[in-house]
Amino acid sequence: MEIPAINLKAIVLVHWLLTVWGCMAWLPPSYAWGNFSVLAVGVWAIAQRDSIDAVLMFLIGIAVTILTDIIHFGIYYPLPEGLSEMNRDTFRFSAGMAILGLVLKPVSCFIIYQMYRERGGDYNVNFDLGTSVDSRCTTDSADSAFIGYRY
Repeated sequence: MEIPAINLKAIVLVHWLLTVWGCMAWLPPSYAWGNFSVLAVGVWAIAQRDSIDAVLMFLIGIAVTILTDIIHFGIYYPLPEGLSEMNRDTFRFSAGMAILGLVLKPVSCFIIYQMYRERGGDYNVNFDLGTSVDSRCTTDSADSAFIGYRY
């Protein structure tokens, strides 16, 4: 499957803009702190083009904010009564942009995961700690002891 070439800068910029617009009217500061913190990690991933850790942390952060955004929307979405028409429009715009940001996050996760693989990230996940081999320990190293195991 051919994946479109989307720049990491574009992903960070779009999510930053949608987060700013989403925070205009109704979401609490915890929404802004969580999303802007993850976007700061995205800036780190942009700055260090060869860093696997930066892009992996950005991927995990975006995935976590999907869950936290759903929780924020579930708690804070009810429209307060007695808003003027202008405030009602601002609320609708803000809510729409925040929801659009949430809808785009899984797509962004997929694209960031592809970037993680392109940077050399290991995409094989092994949860069996007894038999997994750390990639830093090889059989031809001088000291091959790692957490009590000999390879």
